[in-house]
Amino acid sequence: MCGRFAQIEPQGAIIKTFFIDEVLAEAPPGYNISPGSNILSVVRREGKRLLVDFQWGLIPRWSREPAIGHKLINARAETVHQKPSFRDAFKSRRCIIVASGYYEWKKSESIKIPYYIKLASGSSFAFAGLYETWISPQGAEYRTCTIITTEPNALMKPIHNRMPVILPRNHEDRWLNDSTDPDDVRALLTSYPADEMEAYPVSTMVNSPNNNSPDCIKPV
Repeated sequence: MCGRFAQIEPQGAIIKTFFIDEVLAEAPPGYNISPGSNILSVVRREGKRLLVDFQWGLIPRWSREPAIGHKLINARAETVHQKPSFRDAFKSRRCIIVASGYYEWKKSESIKIPYYIKLASGSSFAFAGLYETWISPQGAEYRTCTIITTEPNALMKPIHNRMPVILPRNHEDRWLNDSTDPDDVRALLTSYPADEMEAYPVSTMVNSPNNNSPDCIKPV
């Protein structure tokens, strides 16, 4: 799964990296982003790329209450087109979630060691995501999202049995385009090349989402 990540690029750099046409949300850099947070995402509307924010933890439109979002921070690539919670969003509400790196915990005897995983180039990248808008019985609007995960690559296998889907830059438009053939979209949900990534252990301070500083991503 993917339950914690970082987005540390300044907003100006994000706008350039992801070719944003219109900015509808702002967020400060986050070194230890946890479920329930508002996270910067990119959607495509009328041919334009918009920078928006969604609450992390998808609430399906048919849900009776918002608590289900805590359980739907991730969607499995193998079943995302079939599961009732995700299949409608998979057809027409796809987004990319801006990230600089993410955390995963490796079991080692009786302890779990946190690792920070990022692209070897150090550049920001896009998680494949889905989004929904849920209206509460009282009329409150919740705009939420989930991160899609897949089988681990060779780098991740010793650390965890899942990894988030990271979209190469040349696949982003295909993912965001609602007219893309569903089978073509599913073909994008693969593990990122291991030789283009790196992982290293970090401090256990990341175990608490209350800790949000550059120290979270420093190697130990």
